[in-house]
Amino acid sequence: MHTRQRGVTLIELMIVIVVIAILASIALPSYRSYVIRSQRVDAKNALLSLATAQEKFYLQCNRYALTLGAADSCAGNGTIAFGSRSERGWYDIAVTAATNTDFTLTATARADEQQAADAACRVFRVTGTGVRTASNSGGTDNTEECWR
Repeated sequence: MHTRQRGVTLIELMIVIVVIAILASIALPSYRSYVIRSQRVDAKNALLSLATAQEKFYLQCNRYALTLGAADSCAGNGTIAFGSRSERGWYDIAVTAATNTDFTLTATARADEQQAADAACRVFRVTGTGVRTASNSGGTDNTEECWR
C-alpha cells in the first residue's frame, strides 16, 4: 500500500510566487503613479492659499508683496507672511513676479523630495487674474493634466 504525502509541491509553490510577482509588477507602478498625482494637491493648495493672502495684503498695502517672510510688511518690496514650502513640504513656493496690480506665484517640486519624480507636473503657477498653468520637467505646458 502506498501512503500519500500531504503538502505543497515545489511546482505549486513556484506558481504561487510567479502569480504574486506578476500582480506586484502591475500594482506597484500604478500605486506610485496614484501617490504622485495625489501629492499635486499640496502645490495647488499652497498656491491658492498664497493667492488669497496676496489679495489680503493688497487690501492692506494697496499693492502685492514681492517676497515671502515671517510677517506682513508694506515697507520696501513688501513681505507677505507665508512659508517658502508647501504644507507637506513637497514643493518650494515663491512669488516669482509681482507689480502693484498683478502677481505670479510658483510651486516647484523639490529636488530632494520624492515628488521630484513627477516629471509631468514639475511646476505650478497662479497669477493674480486667476490664470492657472503648469509645466513638465522639460518646461513644456501641461496645464490640462496638472490642474484637473
